[in-house]
Amino acid sequence: MKPLSNRTADFTDSVIRRMTRISNSYNAVNLSQGFPDFDPPKPILEALEKAAHQGPHQYSITCGAQNFREALAQKQSRLMGRSINPETEIVVTCGSTEAMMAAMMTVANPGDKAIVFSPFYENYGADTILSGAIPIYVPLHPPEFNFNTDELEAAFKQDPKALILCNPSNPTGKVFNREELTIIADLAKKYDTYVITDEVYEHIVYQPHEHIYLASLPGMFERTISCSSLSKTYSITGWRLGYIIAPEHIIDVAKKVHDFLTVGAAAPLQEAATVGLQFGDGYYTDLQKKYTKKRTLFLSGLDDIGLTYSTPQGAYYVMIDISRYKSDDDLTFCTWLAEHVGVGAVPGSTFFRENVNHFIRLHFAKKEDTLNEALNRLSELNKKWETSAY
Repeated sequence: MKPLSNRTADFTDSVIRRMTRISNSYNAVNLSQGFPDFDPPKPILEALEKAAHQGPHQYSITCGAQNFREALAQKQSRLMGRSINPETEIVVTCGSTEAMMAAMMTVANPGDKAIVFSPFYENYGADTILSGAIPIYVPLHPPEFNFNTDELEAAFKQDPKALILCNPSNPTGKVFNREELTIIADLAKKYDTYVITDEVYEHIVYQPHEHIYLASLPGMFERTISCSSLSKTYSITGWRLGYIIAPEHIIDVAKKVHDFLTVGAAAPLQEAATVGLQFGDGYYTDLQKKYTKKRTLFLSGLDDIGLTYSTPQGAYYVMIDISRYKSDDDLTFCTWLAEHVGVGAVPGSTFFRENVNHFIRLHFAKKEDTLNEALNRLSELNKKWETSAY
């Protein structure tokens, strides 16, 4: 038989999702794949129940249901500091995963280059390769995971078509400040490069840090493709509702890509989620307080155990340095951790282009009881490691 496509020859399955399966097999507390174990807001659930009985149950408009796009435009116009047109500047996607893929296919031709910061959420490299582009990796340097401006400009000098920016960052929790974003914006304009942003954690940012939309900087809306999702903000990761916001000429192309990728996002879920998009500012303030409390609880517990980590400025992930355990294989370490300690983690090497294997990623988007149980199990880590045959 003829060989299959070779575009995925260097892919594995998603290591993040694999660690969920491993965690489940050992009945471990799953702090690997980043989804909550608590319910979405009650008004959204009530709207879902209504939609289940009353519909809509058929296709919505391919680019997104009218009321959903209007509510999203109103919300994001307020946050991004400009009037977003729901008819011409938004396309609703099946999660941010599709939004990012559609954005790459909108921008990149085969052979084009795209800058990807490393460490990066594992889909970005795959998105680049699947769209036929060539990734240029630029390191973010721990422990703060800052970029070096000279290294970044060296990447821009290679004539990339786009740069992918995750802000706040998965996996590091870094929030890019205004000075850093201005450097990126100035280089993008200087070298005529698009920027594709992944801003799914836009509402999970810890004081004194703040989320600044790159598209809100002078001259950047024209060349920014803003991707996001309702998954993290409203604790509905399984609903797969995302979107792209961009200028009309970009959205015109993104709509075509989206149409032939998935036709459209789920109509009853859009109907229910529209309620969430209409929440007032108080909801987002409370969300920030909720996650700040979880971060404080979890990091305090890690301090008590004596683990070394980088403090997240946003999102809900913690990169933990496991150098002290002298493991040269972080995937094997994470498997051991799930089996013998009962906590699921993601090996850091899955996020790095560089040869880095002394980090693991945990997350704290869980109930306090779940976090306390995970910390209780992690408190046995050192003792079990010393007595293990690993």
